Amino acid sequence: MPATLVEKIIARAAGRDAVSPGEIVTAAVDLAMAHDSSGPRRWKARLEALGAGLWDPDKVVIVSDHYVPAVDADSAAILKLTREFARDYGVSKFYDMKGICHVILPEHGLLKPGLFIAGGDSHTTNAGAFGCYAAGFGATDMTAIVATGETWTVVPETVRVEITGALGQGVAAKDVMLALCRELGMGNHFKAIEYAGEAVRAMDMEQRTVLANMAAELGGETGLVEPDATTLAHIRAHGGEIDEAEIAHWRSDEGAEYAQVFRLDASSLAPQVAAPHSPANSADISDHLGVEIDQAYIGACVGAKLSDLHMAAAVLRGRQVAPGKRLLIAPASAKVTQAASKDGTLAALTEAGAVMLPSGCGACAGLGAGLLAEGEVCISSTNRNFRGRMGHKDAEVWLGSPYTVAASAIEGRIADPRPYLQKRSEAA
Repeated sequence: MPATLVEKIIARAAGRDAVSPGEIVTAAVDLAMAHDSSGPRRWKARLEALGAGLWDPDKVVIVSDHYVPAVDADSAAILKLTREFARDYGVSKFYDMKGICHVILPEHGLLKPGLFIAGGDSHTTNAGAFGCYAAGFGATDMTAIVATGETWTVVPETVRVEITGALGQGVAAKDVMLALCRELGMGNHFKAIEYAGEAVRAMDMEQRTVLANMAAELGGETGLVEPDATTLAHIRAHGGEIDEAEIAHWRSDEGAEYAQVFRLDASSLAPQVAAPHSPANSADISDHLGVEIDQAYIGACVGAKLSDLHMAAAVLRGRQVAPGKRLLIAPASAKVTQAASKDGTLAALTEAGAVMLPSGCGACAGLGAGLLAEGEVCISSTNRNFRGRMGHKDAEVWLGSPYTVAASAIEGRIADPRPYLQKRSEAA
């Protein structure tokens, strides 16, 4: 019987020939991931009470990214506990202050198609860009997973999103996702979102992770992209081991059944902006031009990878942040910072007036530098803009692509990046 990609992955993890949507199965976990907020501080006491250890310390990944660097005694204590746990339990893949967990996994070649990944974070879906089943689990479930290497799950229905055409100048995967949040809504609970189409095949892996990452904003259980030569090349370039023959199986069969097929023409898409306080409040940028801002923020797993910094630099190079406004940039990882330093991107950003922040979840998670005061307005490249997430409950967070955030920083109000990019193209 034809199967979707997610059904194939779950069937393999469950030791079954096939599974069907709605079935409850027990699955073997290939990789368990958590960060300093969701991991050892939640697990340690429970594991001790059970007298349990980790089922396989080499298959548990722990990343310190939410509380780094510590800003007070409480966050310092959480980090101390995290570091001691990783040492005492023999966690070989502990990445301390190296970047955001969702970016760390592909940077270190830990992903490959067909894996079943459980993560202690809602944006674990990010890994689905590599053809994995990757989903977020709560702390109690994650404790059981790291102790046993297994979990139960319901086989999700699949929503196929076919993105045709080509993205225009100044339009990125982030714009696609904001449009999908509006069109599909955020109530796709326990659905797998499968992205396909020529626009997806044309994206590099960093852009594909935006699609998978923000499946969480659609309410989906996971988001996936079928692996191809681009996937293979990225894995190998980052130290992963994979046989080309492995990827052939990890795609949906012709004739597989979908709960819904939704088509989006990328070539007709303008830059998108989501108004407070939901990613689903998105509209063409023309609807929101001129909204005055106090802060522009480029950060988070979805909005501060190297390609995101390149987008910002393409707009900002040789220009200045508006007087009285601030542009804060927190690269998604130490490797991103290093690469952006080598290729001149950091210089372009800081010469424009950007202030660099440490790598980590920071203001996006409401835990680090860059939080907003009452009444302040921010446009951000992050993935969600729920009330109070980035500081005071009466602050406003608008969402846009790094292109749009950069253009808005220049004008001090929400601005269309396309004229800036067009001028640069004409001058080249």
